[in-house]
Amino acid sequence: MPRITPNLWFDTESEEAAHFYVSVFPNSKIKNITYYGEAGPRPAGMVLTVDFTLDGQDYIAINGGPQFTFDEAISLMITCADQEEVDRYWSKLSEGGEEGPCGWLKDKYGLSWQVVPDGMNDLLGDPDNARGQRAMKAMLGMKKIDMAALQAAADAA
Repeated sequence: MPRITPNLWFDTESEEAAHFYVSVFPNSKIKNITYYGEAGPRPAGMVLTVDFTLDGQDYIAINGGPQFTFDEAISLMITCADQEEVDRYWSKLSEGGEEGPCGWLKDKYGLSWQVVPDGMNDLLGDPDNARGQRAMKAMLGMKKIDMAALQAAADAA
């Protein structure tokens, strides 16, 4: 099967963003940087693309220009092992960005992320529909997901 690599479009911040993302996630690195040449369409010497890896997943960031920006139609989801991981990623990625509802945030570059604890979907889809609905109601009132609070809401009778 061919490898699928997300390509993230920035105006001029591709290198800065890639370095930021690599600093947030373990086992990550910048692999290659290319530059515009004399043929344009942007100034020669300006960063064109940055190839980077976040914990084994390849990405490309491109300085394509201001005509396209990120929106919530696409997001990157981080399934966190525990609340400590949720807290850490939420803190780092939301700094300078915007917190949203239900575990969603936009980072300082406008890219949307979902920061969720492992087991959250199982709790929301609990075979006991009432438990799942209580957890869902609690989640809808949260920004950063608090798994203990979701569990407590599900367990409340």
